[in-house]
Amino acid sequence: MGPDILFFFDKDPAALPLYEAFESRVLAEVENVSIRVQKTQITFTNPKVFAAVSFLPARRKALRPEHYITITLGLGRRLDSPRADAVSEPYPGRWTHHLLVAEPEEIDGELMEWVREAAAFAADKR
Repeated sequence: MGPDILFFFDKDPAALPLYEAFESRVLAEVENVSIRVQKTQITFTNPKVFAAVSFLPARRKALRPEHYITITLGLGRRLDSPRADAVSEPYPGRWTHHLLVAEPEEIDGELMEWVREAAAFAADKR
């Protein structure tokens, strides 16, 4: 874990274990992943961006837990899941999903299936 990731979580160190669990699963389950820490998000690429972690407030404040991360995925379809807190279609056939994760148990098989789908979708983009 580099100092840039630690700096990113300086505003909410309690959310770092959520990120670590997510990063570990992504690196174990998706091939050829690069991670880039930016000012507002950490992006996962293969070589195109397929996922990002941020503190984007995808829910109203009253409904957000104290510590969380937001995982953003790009898919070729709209997820039909209550886990998707915000969904948009910025381009026809390209859906952006924001999923709030507050517990390590939420980084489960279902989420990772969507991450693998997002990685494949990104890899196929021209």
